[in-house]
Amino acid sequence: QVQLVESGGGMVQPGGSLRLSCEVSGGNARDYAVAWFRQAPGKEREGVSCYSITRTSAYLKESVEGRFAISGDYTKNTIYLQMNSLESGDTAIYYCAAKPGYACSGFGSYYDSWGQGTQVTVSS
Repeated sequence: QVQLVESGGGMVQPGGSLRLSCEVSGGNARDYAVAWFRQAPGKEREGVSCYSITRTSAYLKESVEGRFAISGDYTKNTIYLQMNSLESGDTAIYYCAAKPGYACSGFGSYYDSWGQGTQVTVSS
């Protein structure tokens, strides 16, 4: 397992942008598939996007394609989620998670390392 620390959450108005960061420690991020999940109040956790060295990026949720962009900087052992054109439906706690290997998955049970989460609130 590795340790994951998310940052970059906050409150923005609809149409605004945020960039989330997931810093990986205790291991090399390039050896893991790192995904972003989110959980809104009263809803189940859902996969948003995933990044790995072979797949580069995968969007696990269709509704974020074209608005969100995932990227990685392995020199900083950090995975980013750039979120643009935010909508109220994007309000949630965002978690990053890591699994050994390069295959991305939308199933949270496949990931064995999780961060503590960062709150994203989209409201006018």
